[in-house]
Amino acid sequence: MDAETRGKIKQTVRGILEEANMDEMTEYKIRQMASQILELNLSESKYKAYVRHVVNSFLEEQKAKQEEAEAAANDDNTNKNNKEFDDDGDVIVCRLSERRRVMIQDFRGKSLVSIREFYKKDGKELPSAKGISLTEEQWSALKKNIPNIEKAVRKMESHTM
Repeated sequence: MDAETRGKIKQTVRGILEEANMDEMTEYKIRQMASQILELNLSESKYKAYVRHVVNSFLEEQKAKQEEAEAAANDDNTNKNNKEFDDDGDVIVCRLSERRRVMIQDFRGKSLVSIREFYKKDGKELPSAKGISLTEEQWSALKKNIPNIEKAVRKMESHTM
């Protein structure tokens, strides 16, 4: 089967699937509908396997989208219930120790990942000058290089033992 025919079959079958009631649709019905539109007998073995492949790919994509949406909804519910905020309304992602924390801050319209040490004054926790705030680009660069950093730390630790 040539690439042009494959493309037309794929486009037609996916179009039918996107509009179909999936509770009532069968592969046979899809082949019949696509056969009429394309004026090809898609029940012939050379087409039948390809139609099945397109249908299965579509169904797998839909299942993955549904699972992703469910996971996102669960994450949203979990995050809404478990988020911790500081006095300025910034999200505390985690506490590294009693005095150190990782936060997401908004500074002049930019989101920053802030790893900072805090101190207490008059019953309030205030940020100290000790720490670092990373832009999204800097945070991505750090994440990308974590394996190299871990490797260097292991190497350093092996020299000190």
